[in-house]
Amino acid sequence: MRFPNAGLYAVTQTENKSCEQVLAEVAAAIKGGAVVVQYRDKNPIDAVYLATELLNLCRSRNVPLIINDDVELAAQIGADGVHLGKHDGDIQQAKQRLGENAIIGVSCYNDVNLALAAQQQGVTYAAFGRFFSSSSKPLAAPAQVETLREAKSKLKIPIVAIGGVLPENGGLLLNAGADLLAVIGGIFDHDAEASARAYQALFKA
Repeated sequence: MRFPNAGLYAVTQTENKSCEQVLAEVAAAIKGGAVVVQYRDKNPIDAVYLATELLNLCRSRNVPLIINDDVELAAQIGADGVHLGKHDGDIQQAKQRLGENAIIGVSCYNDVNLALAAQQQGVTYAAFGRFFSSSSKPLAAPAQVETLREAKSKLKIPIVAIGGVLPENGGLLLNAGADLLAVIGGIFDHDAEASARAYQALFKA
């Protein structure tokens, strides 16, 4: 499945939630306009079950599912791709394991050079952030809006902005060069469908 060029990138919020609740919330976010879903779960109880159910849901809605950090889980369930952080393994190994058509995203924090190096290795997209204070990544180093402008002028792949992104501040990141907004709490702390619609409006503005 192709990675979208623009739109809302929903990242699961699993803390203290049942698999059924996570699935219902993701379904609502997709209904509200999310164009890609990432399964992120720092304390998984049954990752294979939940990831498989998410994949079935996403396939039925024609939305790609990306697995955070875990190349083996992505391979095991046949997910559309994987998102790699600084310590999550090698881009080429991920490609070999998941196939040439797999979506490979990388965290580039506040570093355009990191993104350029990853682009040369054939990744699908580069993610920058955190841009604003974030409950899911409270200790993450801040990224500058200026980094998005530089990235936009140098990269050919889609740019994802993450970290405390809300409907109120997301437009600033899109105007600076972000193509997709990756969101956890801004969607799933509230009514997921209504929240997703609020973000969706930014892409139509």
